[in-house]
Amino acid sequence: MKLFLTTALIAFTVTSAFASGTHEGSDDGMMEVGMPAKKKAGMTKVNVSMIETEDGEMLFEPRKLDFKAGETVQFTFTNNGENAHEFVMDTFASIEEHKGVMEKFPEMEHDDPNAIRLQPGEKGTIVWTFANEGAFEFACLIPGHYEAGMNGALTVN
Repeated sequence: MKLFLTTALIAFTVTSAFASGTHEGSDDGMMEVGMPAKKKAGMTKVNVSMIETEDGEMLFEPRKLDFKAGETVQFTFTNNGENAHEFVMDTFASIEEHKGVMEKFPEMEHDDPNAIRLQPGEKGTIVWTFANEGAFEFACLIPGHYEAGMNGALTVN
């Protein structure tokens, strides 16, 4: 019984830590890929569609995103698929780490400003400022979705 309780406590602690966000950053939400922002006049607006194809691919449209350092973007997401999907943007290493955790805890809920999960037919937004130049990635980390093609390059110049 003691071993069961210890294992359950460890699993709960790991799940809680990841669900509440584990990305290193400052108190204002700054991450290597940027930080959450507020809507402002003249900002870039990007529509992102989450879809599945008849041959089993799961995709984002557009598949590649390019921005300038300092640019603030309002992403509007629409899940046009038949499955739940998420959008997470981060470094390649963080995406890979997060993907591994999602494989262990597929029902994990996210509360990270760089991510959104949508049920079929739902819409949502993220407003983000890309502070640092670099090559990043965006992906759906629900188990199997990344492997089905639901990922893309995000470049900040």
